Amino acid sequence: MATDDPMMASVAGRYAFALFELASEQRQLREVEQDLVNLQNMLDGSEDLRRLVRSPVFTAEDQSRAIAAVAERASLGALTVNFLKLIARNRRLFALSDMIKSFRALAARLRGEVSADVTSAHPLGDAQLQALKDALRTSAGGKEVQINTRVDANLLGGLIVKMGSRMIDSSLRTRLNNLKIAMKGTG
Repeated sequence: MATDDPMMASVAGRYAFALFELASEQRQLREVEQDLVNLQNMLDGSEDLRRLVRSPVFTAEDQSRAIAAVAERASLGALTVNFLKLIARNRRLFALSDMIKSFRALAARLRGEVSADVTSAHPLGDAQLQALKDALRTSAGGKEVQINTRVDANLLGGLIVKMGSRMIDSSLRTRLNNLKIAMKGTG
């Protein structure tokens, strides 16, 4: 993997790359990636956990103990647990979500996949996800597309798709805002 990647310019990118390299050496890429997916799902589902990892109010020791308890409860692997303890000790837990995203991007690149972040107003069904995946695969030159979904009810409808440096915003919220701007200009 080349380290001249812009992702490596960030703290999260450097930590993700170090974990990726270690997981590769120990032949645990798939296990660590699954641990990180599970951890991101827990972060997405718990405001308390997000507060713990983001807040500078908690000491490194408090964060380390709490994240170790979370890791044990989630049955995360030893490599992932040691990584979490390290970033807690180094006061970098606030960047955990970005580290997870960077790690997953590295793993997807290794598999020849492209990653796409999709934000929708409502959860997407299996048929919708497959149709979106097929459309994005065509746009990505036939490469397999790994879709990371997020729900944001404020969009009202439609999707926002980010794939690489491209972004397509077909959300109803954006369309309404554009219409409002256009109507102000005709006054």
